[in-house]
Amino acid sequence: MSADPATVAAARQVLAHLGVTLADLQSNAGMSLSLPTVAESLPRVLAAAGPGARRTYGTYWERMAAAWGDWPLNHVAASDIEAMKQQMIARARPRRNSRSGRHAGEHVIAAARAFYSRAIADGLIDASASPAHRVAKPRRLPSTRRALTPHELEEINAVARTSGNDVILDALLLRLHTESACRRGGALALRLFDLDRANGLVRLAEKGTVRWQPISLDLAEHLHERARVRGAVLPTDRLLRYRDGQPISSRRYDNLWKRIGERLPWAAAQGISTHWLRHTTLTWVKRHFGYGVARAYAGHTDSPGSSTTTYIKADLQDVADALSAMTGQPHPLVTTCETSNGPATGTLP
Repeated sequence: MSADPATVAAARQVLAHLGVTLADLQSNAGMSLSLPTVAESLPRVLAAAGPGARRTYGTYWERMAAAWGDWPLNHVAASDIEAMKQQMIARARPRRNSRSGRHAGEHVIAAARAFYSRAIADGLIDASASPAHRVAKPRRLPSTRRALTPHELEEINAVARTSGNDVILDALLLRLHTESACRRGGALALRLFDLDRANGLVRLAEKGTVRWQPISLDLAEHLHERARVRGAVLPTDRLLRYRDGQPISSRRYDNLWKRIGERLPWAAAQGISTHWLRHTTLTWVKRHFGYGVARAYAGHTDSPGSSTTTYIKADLQDVADALSAMTGQPHPLVTTCETSNGPATGTLP
């Protein structure tokens, strides 16, 4: 049955008004038929993702592939992603720092957006066609973390130094995080050649950035001595190691804070973790040395923000000044040492 000529003419007028040709429609139709499926796209997404993204989103990408593996990318709807978000919220395992599955729901949306961002970057779909970007992410709640009081920090250090199967390692970990305000991932990635003992520096690789961070000479010597005793020989050997010579993993932190929580009920109730040490140090630095030094101490990059941040940058010596005042110990990058009753960094065995 042939189409009505008047209808065809009207359709052509509409297409001409929109600036679309029949060839465009045929090209787009062919493209949609040849779109890869979710399962076919997964290897490409994984290959392009960094280790942090794979660790955070990998589980959710696998769930997407299991649920929609045979579907072409443009067959997944925003409602499908919303439904998966609700499922993950309902199934979230209760933890001491959980918020009724809110983080799980947020990660589902973030993972889906990262997945479809790869398809957009590869020119497979248009940005406006991404179903993941049409689903609103849950609003992030304010963090419950805060700066620890001097008494709380002393109690935590005392437990670490007097319990467990490797008090030397645990004391080093707490002191490293308190002095440098580094993240757990930054500490785990440290290698022997990331330690500059002469200048009291460690090279931290965190969240896609690399920086030299001042630490006390005392801590630098203890880190080097312990690494050598435990088998670190090559410059690329990991710095933090168990007594059997194996590099430590994140499990060491989990066991440390579990043990601290068993002996300090208030720490378990509030979900105290390594990141609270970062809050503690940076809060003290901000109060005594200002926002610019605290920002540099934290290793925050100059991301777009208030134009004021352009004029309040601090350098490595400013960070060393703050460290020296906090620990009460001289530092090679500082000409004078003035103590200001900083956070208790703990003693080393």
